[in-house]
Amino acid sequence: MKLWGGRFTGEADKDFAEFNASFSFDRRLIEADIQGSFAQAEAICKAGILTREEADIIIAALQKIQEQGRDDKAYLDSRDAEDVHSFVEAELVSLVGEVGYKLHTGRSRNDQVATDLRLFLRDEIDKTLARIRGMQQALIDLAEAHQEIIIPGYTHLQRAQPILFAHYLLAYFEMMKRDANRFTEIRARVNQLPLGSGALAGTGFAIDREFVAQQLGFEGICANSLDAVSDRDFVIEYVGTAAIAMVHLSRLAEDFIIYATTEFSFIELSDAVSTGSSLMPQKKNPDSLELIRGKAGRVFGHHAALLAMMKGLPMAYNKDMQEDKEALFDAIDTLHGSLRVMTTVLRNVRVNGERTRAAASVGFLNATDLADYLVRKGLEFRHAHELVGRLVNHAIKRGSRLEDLPLADYQAFSPLFADDLFMALQLESSLRNKPALGGTSPERVKDALQSTKAEVSK
Repeated sequence: MKLWGGRFTGEADKDFAEFNASFSFDRRLIEADIQGSFAQAEAICKAGILTREEADIIIAALQKIQEQGRDDKAYLDSRDAEDVHSFVEAELVSLVGEVGYKLHTGRSRNDQVATDLRLFLRDEIDKTLARIRGMQQALIDLAEAHQEIIIPGYTHLQRAQPILFAHYLLAYFEMMKRDANRFTEIRARVNQLPLGSGALAGTGFAIDREFVAQQLGFEGICANSLDAVSDRDFVIEYVGTAAIAMVHLSRLAEDFIIYATTEFSFIELSDAVSTGSSLMPQKKNPDSLELIRGKAGRVFGHHAALLAMMKGLPMAYNKDMQEDKEALFDAIDTLHGSLRVMTTVLRNVRVNGERTRAAASVGFLNATDLADYLVRKGLEFRHAHELVGRLVNHAIKRGSRLEDLPLADYQAFSPLFADDLFMALQLESSLRNKPALGGTSPERVKDALQSTKAEVSK
């Protein structure tokens, strides 16, 4: 039986009925729908619509539906239903009879689905945060295991300055930290109760919404019934934040894809996260990372689709909003899958420290340190920058590294140069000379590791 139909005398076209139905995907909300229905039963019992005996009968039947839905994978295929709400109601009525129809008193599918989505997404955000923490821990573990490894840092994909590999990894920790903060902020906005708003105007029964909010663990109540049933900001926010998180995962994937090439050979991915070629026996492909990079665009698309879907909707609920669920569900699955796989990748990486050190030792990555050396000798930075640029050009013409030029060559450019300049040009000196907060000096990176470990363990 439909949840509507009294006003209709004809049957819906078969193709339209299939097009209109959402049970194939919104069945995922069944736990949330039953959870909301528990609270609805208690609320309308408190309002005198159900007797205590009727409420207990309904709650017991809902528990049975909940258990069967968890235990029997075929159960949800046992009934033709327009959506998850009609499935639960039909099952309820089949178990308890006519009293089951009382449960929907004072409730619309509009405020029901809004409540379901918020309950569902609240739990999914908690899972998202747990997966982010898992990836952060993997970053910390990899950084701790390679605290001495030096790599070239890049700008414009050109070698720029030497940095610690651990410092590089902790940059991604910070990105994921911002993602976690955004999801935590969204959770507070998700955790507001729409139930009791009816279709759009509120309910005509004395339902205690504060009681319902307490029953369902909501922190507050949606203050306006029109907004409560038509708001999907929280869905857009989640998917938008998922898109930002996928940007971060995609950037890390891109780095590792490059670093794993023969040309770089900074890292090697284990067999656990690599695939081979059907034609070329020697190939070891970083498909795990390429899939993450590719799936980022999928989440971006869901975000754009949700914005486009909502932008022209008149107040209040419109059927267009049924399109929110598949986009949300797939964004959640894609983000969670990508976080799981990236965490696995981080635990299956071998770092080639000799190769990274060699790469950090060529390409004049210590040029800025040489300019800083001159500044410490009293030369203005702009003049030091220009002078070192000429020295680099001189070294290029000689086919030499800066540290291999003789002192006489340096002194031909400036009398400020002395024997101690060669100490300033060493990789370790370059790192030690970045002691400011947030820098790549070994002490700062060690402090950062301790700080991040404490954050993850909270």
